[in-house]
Amino acid sequence: MTDGIFIGAGAGGANPQVLQLKRANRHGLIAGATGTGKTVTIQGIIEGLSGQGVPCFVADVKGDLSGIAMAGSPQAKTHEAFAQRAADIGLADWHYADNPVQFWDLYGEQGHPIRTTVSEMGPLLLARLMDLNEVQEGVLTIAFHVADKEGLLLLDLDDLQSMLANCADRADELTTTYGNVSKQSVGAIQRQLLQLRSQGAEHFFGEPALDMDDFIRTDDKGRGIVNILAADKLMASPKLYSTFLLWLMSELFEHLPEVGDPDKPKLCFFFDEAHLLFDEAPKALLEKIEQVVRLIRSKGVGVYFITQNPIDVPDTIAGQLGNRVQHALRAFTPRDQAAVKAAAQTFRANPGVDVATAITELKVGEALVSLLLPDGAPSPVERTLIRPPQSRVGPITPVERGVLIQTDAVGAKYDTLVNRESAQELLAAKTAEAAAAASAARAQDDAEKAAALQAKADAQAAKEAERARIAADREAANSPWNKAITSATRAASSSIGRQVANEIGKQVFGTSSRSSSSGGGLIGSVVRGVLGGLFRR
Repeated sequence: MTDGIFIGAGAGGANPQVLQLKRANRHGLIAGATGTGKTVTIQGIIEGLSGQGVPCFVADVKGDLSGIAMAGSPQAKTHEAFAQRAADIGLADWHYADNPVQFWDLYGEQGHPIRTTVSEMGPLLLARLMDLNEVQEGVLTIAFHVADKEGLLLLDLDDLQSMLANCADRADELTTTYGNVSKQSVGAIQRQLLQLRSQGAEHFFGEPALDMDDFIRTDDKGRGIVNILAADKLMASPKLYSTFLLWLMSELFEHLPEVGDPDKPKLCFFFDEAHLLFDEAPKALLEKIEQVVRLIRSKGVGVYFITQNPIDVPDTIAGQLGNRVQHALRAFTPRDQAAVKAAAQTFRANPGVDVATAITELKVGEALVSLLLPDGAPSPVERTLIRPPQSRVGPITPVERGVLIQTDAVGAKYDTLVNRESAQELLAAKTAEAAAAASAARAQDDAEKAAALQAKADAQAAKEAERARIAADREAANSPWNKAITSATRAASSSIGRQVANEIGKQVFGTSSRSSSSGGGLIGSVVRGVLGGLFRR
């Protein structure tokens, strides 16, 4: 078919159900209990879209959708059942075929790594991912705003942790500008980041970030590439899984231009275990999901939610889902009974089908189907046998997966992590610079203090020396020798000079001035001593 995708038909090919390509971007719901055939239905729809040149993205939560990459085999256990089903619904041209596939994995183990930056994720989705309360989400938003204002790139979790630590250090400054930033809230966010690391979320944040153009491409035969996310390990962290897929839809919405109603979608997005997207989601997040689902249609993207119970999808979202495939439900509990009743009310009535009864009676590979008609109206619900897939049912081998990863168009583009200069490095450099400046200031202060102490010590020493000199001079002035010289000097200058001098000479030296061989005698010697040459001769 060139204008639609054959989903299935009644016995003998009656009432064929066709997903119109022009209406495939009106979104859809595929629901049913475990083991009722949802995976095969998804596989068949994806095969049809790919064959019509429509790229697809699907999360493979159990690993069995990887078989889309390989053609089915007549030797497979399911071959006879599939061949019989093709005959029952009049599918004469049914045959096995493969599909072009690209494998992705957030952990980089079973496919190409998928990364985004912390900035691209944004505070709202990160707050959801970390289960933050409103106060903590506000602090996280402030950290993003400050980083953007100061030109600090938030690429990975290390950058975010460094930015939060910087905000805690500047809490007083930021509080006066943006509102309360408490260290307790920052500490709570840091603990949640640690939990994210323990779940392996650090593999998701970094560069090179995913280029959406690598999702939306066709192969050399014009077939749409099927992007398969290995989600079996990711399902151990359900909030990371749901937040990642919501981010992916948001990125597609922002990346793609408006196209209105194209003849066929630019991409179809299959969200398995869809209830995880809505579990405990705050009102702001639900509003964002509703906005993306409602508006992404005009970007040419169809979103298909896959879940066990149709009431898992909120009414505001379910109202946007025009194409519906409902497999069997089990009405064992009151909640199951409510789900049956709710599902029955969502279909356009068909007088020939008792929906509420049929839902509990459907066999494996059988479903109630209502799709949008070419004019946009939903078709009356029909009990439908789902067409058999052309590709392998079940997982491929690790060797097959490895070969497909190495030979696809993506190549090694995302294999090597790039760690360019960002918030962590810049803040670390600022911290080191501040520490060096503080160290230099401390060294200068210590040097000034040491110089001051040395100057004080020198002044004290000089003061002590002066005191010692004065004391020595005083002691010398009070000695008998100096007293004698002083008296002699004074006597020599008096009117009775020589007489007194002779008397002093007798008392001090035991001689008189006459014993001197020179004319000056003792008086001359004393006078000369006073002048600096005492007794040198």
